[in-house]
Amino acid sequence: MLRNLLLAVLLLCALHSAAWSQAVLENLKLSRAEEGLRLAYRVRLELPKLVDEALHKGVPLWFVAEAKVSRSRWYWRDATVARSARQWRLSYQPLTRQYRLSNGGLHQTYESLPEALVAIGRASGWLLELREEPQTDGSYELAFNLRLDTTQLPGPLQIGLGPGAQLSLSREQAVGVQDLLLPALAPAATPTAPG
Repeated sequence: MLRNLLLAVLLLCALHSAAWSQAVLENLKLSRAEEGLRLAYRVRLELPKLVDEALHKGVPLWFVAEAKVSRSRWYWRDATVARSARQWRLSYQPLTRQYRLSNGGLHQTYESLPEALVAIGRASGWLLELREEPQTDGSYELAFNLRLDTTQLPGPLQIGLGPGAQLSLSREQAVGVQDLLLPALAPAATPTAPG
């Protein structure tokens, strides 16, 4: 009995680690621009085998990237300073043997799956619109999430994929106030007198 329980726990740990090894965050950077905040990220994606098979059998895959910058408050929930989301639809075209990536009304075709996944996993100037102007005395945090949206899959696939086919990456990190302020508003460094 104890041996079976230990085997089940080891199997669950293996499935959990397999789910998280499919996406690796290589770069995440936030900077300020005139029109808001700009986010740059680079994620190395690799589809789990079951998801790859579903894609090649004609099931389109939906990916969602979400970014949120929040200011911590001790008296209430954290205030959302900036927030944005993107969604991609990846499909395989068997007649042309190409992958089609759609983002809103924009469509792009790729010769190979790794090329299409690079397009999903990389952004250099993603605009996050500010809801409020950052304060110089605030404490800020960036939350980033890139995932396969399994709710868009057909019902039988949602059940049949299991935990080993999940593809999700989440990251939260502190953000310096100087990254959120415009250069004209950033506090100037105090000059030191030559001694």
